[in-house]
Amino acid sequence: MDLQTFLEHFMNMDDLALLVRDAAALFECPAMVVDMAFHTAAWHCPADFEDVPFRQSIDRGSLSYETGSFLAGSGHVPQFVTLEDSPYRRRFSLLITGGVPVGYLILVDVRDRLEREDARVFSAVESALAKQLMLESSRGGTVQSAEEAVLQRLLDGSFTDEALFEVQAESAGLKYMAPRRMALVNLELYRNTNWSENALRSTILDYFPMSRPLVHDGGVVFFLNSDPDMGLFRSLSRQFSLRVVISAPIGRLFALPQIYSAARALMEALLSRVSRPFAVLSEPYGALLMLRQLSGRSELMLPCVRALSERDKADDTLYCLTLYTYLACHHSLQETCERLYTHRNTVLYRVRRMKEDFDIPIDDPDLHLGLLLSCALALLEQGREDVFMPGVSSGQ
Repeated sequence: MDLQTFLEHFMNMDDLALLVRDAAALFECPAMVVDMAFHTAAWHCPADFEDVPFRQSIDRGSLSYETGSFLAGSGHVPQFVTLEDSPYRRRFSLLITGGVPVGYLILVDVRDRLEREDARVFSAVESALAKQLMLESSRGGTVQSAEEAVLQRLLDGSFTDEALFEVQAESAGLKYMAPRRMALVNLELYRNTNWSENALRSTILDYFPMSRPLVHDGGVVFFLNSDPDMGLFRSLSRQFSLRVVISAPIGRLFALPQIYSAARALMEALLSRVSRPFAVLSEPYGALLMLRQLSGRSELMLPCVRALSERDKADDTLYCLTLYTYLACHHSLQETCERLYTHRNTVLYRVRRMKEDFDIPIDDPDLHLGLLLSCALALLEQGREDVFMPGVSSGQ
């Protein structure tokens, strides 16, 4: 098989499985194509080929989370990697068509020659496979279950009509699905040495039966049918090096896109500040998510607080932080000092300066909310999101 023959077959056939067979022949190695949810879409290998991760991916119809977590973080550049439970190096590459990622090509380098292959050959093959995978996915020809397909479309916000969603949910067996919450799992730190075993998925299903775990946007989403045991979640986050956000309660399934969007926004905010594994409930971060929606709205800031913020920037002072904390603590000097880890005299000095130099109406109850919101916006502008993150040090 040469590239010209491969491309001729691509132009004259309409079958991803046959195209993957030709790719395997062209590169003289086992080949597999998976979609963006890491489901096995097509594969080909010799009948006598023995490789545990390859065979298990075929048997279960998807890659393990171990392999998926690697792919999710590999970006657009092809990667060569040796899995711990396989003697062969693999080449992983992203399949893109029309600028849209649609899946991955996995080649098992049994002859130890793929790194010397012409990059133009890879590019042509990957382009053809991407187009065919996109075509078959649009026809519903992938191996993804109807249940997962409906949930993926729901998370993507593809349903604009609730009645249509309910019809499809019923046909997919989701009619009586009524989860209390959703768990969003980031896999960037996820570590497990046995790539052939889906240890994380098995653990999730052991602890949370009927949770319907699925890969979405490079992370894992699953559903909780009871109130979350945060002790258990923290234990799992440490065991597998996970970052986990537990969503707000789910009123009805059709509202899931908004619930997911809020959980995703919170995850992004936490990832920018916290490098360690964690498991958190969404509710304590509601103020942060609300304020993020107002980020950049400087016209909402009271002029006196704007002047205070400018002083902070110019002189590296902490007036806005002190004022926000003082107002949030209902003018309690002791609690303000404890939250800021700052001496009483220092806080008193700052409060006096704010009143005398900036005319801050600290004691006016009618302006309490306006001052609090203005200070919050100023702190976001200063890059102090950690102030609104329970358990994350604000760093005095």
